[in-house]
Amino acid sequence: MERSYLQVKVHPAARAVQVQMHRLGQYEVSVKAPAERGLANAACLEALAGFLGCRPGQLRIVKGASSSHKIIERIG
Repeated sequence: MERSYLQVKVHPAARAVQVQMHRLGQYEVSVKAPAERGLANAACLEALAGFLGCRPGQLRIVKGASSSHKIIERIG
């Protein structure tokens, strides 16, 4: 089982969902969901999974759950 870590900056309450890769392992994700009750985190994982071609269950926030800067672990 391969693991990798991604640095992600999340922009909640954006007008459109967008994922940009700046460097290998560094991403910027804009989501429509607000930053409350974990909605933006869930939307971020879903958008990033679609961009990476994996399932949202293969991604897990390991640091920064309440911050806009996150470390996300990808399993598989």
